[in-house]
Amino acid sequence: MSRPILLKGGRVIDPSQQLDAVRDLLIVDGRVAGASDRPPDGTAVIDCAGLVVAPGLVDLHVHLREPGDEHKETIASGARAAAAGGFTSVCAMPNTRPPIDDPAAVGFVRAEGERAGFARVYPVGAVSVQLAGEEMTEIGELVAAGAIAVSDDGRPVWDSGLLRRTLEYIQTFEIPYFSHSEDLGLSAGGVMNEGPVSTSLGLRGIPAAAEDAAVARDCAIAELTGGHLHILHVSTRGAVRLIRAARERGVRVTAEVTPHHLALTDEAVRGYRTEAKMNPPLRSAADVQAVRDGLVEDVIDCIATDHAPHHYEDKEREFDDAPFGVIGLETALAVCIREMVTSGRMTLPELIDRMSCRPARIAGLAAGTLSEGSAADVMICDPEERWVCEPEKFLSLSRNTPFAGQELLGRVALTLVGGRPVFDRGGRVAAAAAEKS
Repeated sequence: MSRPILLKGGRVIDPSQQLDAVRDLLIVDGRVAGASDRPPDGTAVIDCAGLVVAPGLVDLHVHLREPGDEHKETIASGARAAAAGGFTSVCAMPNTRPPIDDPAAVGFVRAEGERAGFARVYPVGAVSVQLAGEEMTEIGELVAAGAIAVSDDGRPVWDSGLLRRTLEYIQTFEIPYFSHSEDLGLSAGGVMNEGPVSTSLGLRGIPAAAEDAAVARDCAIAELTGGHLHILHVSTRGAVRLIRAARERGVRVTAEVTPHHLALTDEAVRGYRTEAKMNPPLRSAADVQAVRDGLVEDVIDCIATDHAPHHYEDKEREFDDAPFGVIGLETALAVCIREMVTSGRMTLPELIDRMSCRPARIAGLAAGTLSEGSAADVMICDPEERWVCEPEKFLSLSRNTPFAGQELLGRVALTLVGGRPVFDRGGRVAAAAAEKS
């Protein structure tokens, strides 16, 4: 749709401008127009009364599975699912097959994202060649090709010397290192959180110390080097304490938490539910409370989905043999509204800040704002709409969600990227265009 769009009468929430007011938002030539600008002739007017208009959500942590596992997800299907969840920017992790460890692979992810035309797709390059943890990739070339961060996500950078060199080198390019903080010696063979539930189910546990030990090491090396350490999927109270202490010492560390670690405990695994199997695993109630508090208190900066699609046949195996990972792009906003806003732990503007503005700043993306002249990446949602999670209706190619059958709160109505509708649940844009034709 090339004509201008007027989003009329919505509650515009933009934490980047400390804005929360009922007002109109005009979009012209794919950008946010000034508040005093008059709508041009032919503007499509979309009634947003009762809806929230906010900067598009930004997800620092998604697995799009292409190249190599396109039966689970493609860049196009994942970007489309992201748009349905209100995300206008997603960062694609490099643990594909082959991994995103050279400039050509980075360029492929960028090109496929642009070709798909849904959410913007930003590649994350690998730290080590073939994710083997031994030889550093040509990080400068990856950045030149479009990588916005580096990571060996799916496994830690186990060699402390390599991690030191990485955190030193990335400062040249002003990008973060995304850390999968896990001590493999402690977690090896584990399939869920170590505790009373794992004991009762007879499953080998992953102790919280596997995360805590790795976070402590990563923070120490970040302190040594001054590099930007971003800790992925924080799940333990010990990790929250360590990040807080590192911040107090002036370490350059940021962190994220997933919706499932905010919402669920290891009790969700009972019945050997493989849709509740992920890494790091669902933890105890005390850990869930700690990561919630960490998010509220700004120890944890943002929310990211760790969207990890799997074919249903993979998840239908016995629990020990099933792969780790759950999807989250199409449920993240609603889960977080239910868990954090309805409960009174956060306000809606604070949640949008954690899901849009802050992750954009961490990755250095031109996103997370509705300021005048910015790209019109916009999410419109009804924060009061109740709906039941039905995975068979997802736009993702996979269905492995732990929230199937649950009532969720808050639903995306319309998503715009560069002023162009990429998801429109109610056909609002088409109706507005028809009125003007």
